[in-house]
Amino acid sequence: MPHLLEMTGIQKAFSGVPVLKGVDFSMDSGEVHALLGENGAGKSTLMNILTGVIPLDAGSVAFDGQPLENITIPKSEAAGIAFVHQELNLINDLRVYENIFLNRELTGRFGHLRKKEMSEQARVLFEELGVEIDPGAMVEKLKTSEKQLLEIAKALFRKAKLIILDEPTTALNNDEIAHLFKILRELKAKGTSFIFISHKMPEIFEIADRYTVLRNGTFIQTGNISEITPKEITKLMVGGEFFGENHYQIRELGEPALELHGFSGSGFSDVSLTVRRGEILGVTGLQGSGSSEFMRCVFGDTASTGGTLKINGAEVKTGSIHRAMQAKAAMLPADRKENSVVPDMTLLENMYLSEHTLSAWNFPIHVAKEQAKYEALKETLDIKAANPDLLITSLSGGNQQKVFLARWLNTDAEILLLDNPTQGIDVGAKTEIYRLILQLAKEGKTILVNTLEIPELQQVADRCAIFYEGRIIKILPHDEIEEHTVMLYSTNAVNAKEAG
Repeated sequence: MPHLLEMTGIQKAFSGVPVLKGVDFSMDSGEVHALLGENGAGKSTLMNILTGVIPLDAGSVAFDGQPLENITIPKSEAAGIAFVHQELNLINDLRVYENIFLNRELTGRFGHLRKKEMSEQARVLFEELGVEIDPGAMVEKLKTSEKQLLEIAKALFRKAKLIILDEPTTALNNDEIAHLFKILRELKAKGTSFIFISHKMPEIFEIADRYTVLRNGTFIQTGNISEITPKEITKLMVGGEFFGENHYQIRELGEPALELHGFSGSGFSDVSLTVRRGEILGVTGLQGSGSSEFMRCVFGDTASTGGTLKINGAEVKTGSIHRAMQAKAAMLPADRKENSVVPDMTLLENMYLSEHTLSAWNFPIHVAKEQAKYEALKETLDIKAANPDLLITSLSGGNQQKVFLARWLNTDAEILLLDNPTQGIDVGAKTEIYRLILQLAKEGKTILVNTLEIPELQQVADRCAIFYEGRIIKILPHDEIEEHTVMLYSTNAVNAKEAG
């Protein structure tokens, strides 16, 4: 009997860089199949090919016994494939039934919308699903869990045989997750199939029948969930890749510089930490775990909802970047292009931007003094640039990052919050960034490094705080920071029923 879905030898490259390297993936009807791998393993790319978002470079796809060629989004939907993204694709300004019937509206003889009929059909659909949602409600008024179920209802209304669920439980509480899983089991019994993408091991082992693991764009293994443990899956996901050279150095640490007690905010809660002067604290967790939101709140980009934050013994009120800067905090955000680069400014102007935000009253800007500070920081950070009058966009990613680090050192910042500081940077530049982080810590800076790349934390971190569902689930000392252990806590595999 043929598989419901058969993807064979799928290849995809972006700008000449291979992302999928001959990946095979197959599944049957009435099956929940967990598609697993670390961030960047190729899961999203594979699903985007299946749903027609991007074309494949090589390989073949067959669905429900028929070849699926030159896949487009309409062609994929017509075949019976639906994708429920982590960022839900609903229109908040429309009613529930209007979202379900979008582009499929029922109309009368003169084009009038048959609203009552559409609302009634939506009600029947929800009734069959065991879902209590008012078809006439505005989508913006729904809870996240109700929106998730509405997306599934939309897919079923469009006769989907296979529904892809990308991190479907990220914003749900335990009761809502239990309700979702109950519905998935009922639909599975009726023949609907699901691809379940998640990093949460307890949930994978509760709901999935089979699994497939990808790593670095390569197919690794597939099999029955009942025949493997969370620890074994974690090992398959991580593999054995490590940086060859170890840059880490033990340093003497000073007095407490950053103190958090019950610190809570959007996306995270109840963080209690003390980070000392000269310490490098690694912060990690899978996407959506709350680690990045935590960093942004410390920097004042968002306001806390509870607890206290102290810098050098003085309490700092959150919700203001300017206040955080005055308290000598600085942040390199994850998205350099969106949140750091000012493309129409020179290297010099990008460098002194933050310092003059703090001292806006101290005009005019003395270019000669700023150039002298730039030259000193250029030498310290080894910025490779011909002259400070070049546009920032003329530099490589690694050298741009050094300019932004100079931007914050120019403010005399003492707390450095680095969110994925080597993202999009080549290996050589990464090594230089590690050297700089360690040197700055040696000089007494307190540094938090948030990254999904565990080998980076092995290079620089004295300790590693691991986030899971908005809370710190574990803090590891330097000698216990290794990919397998971090992944076990990041996915909460340590608490999965099958864990040894």
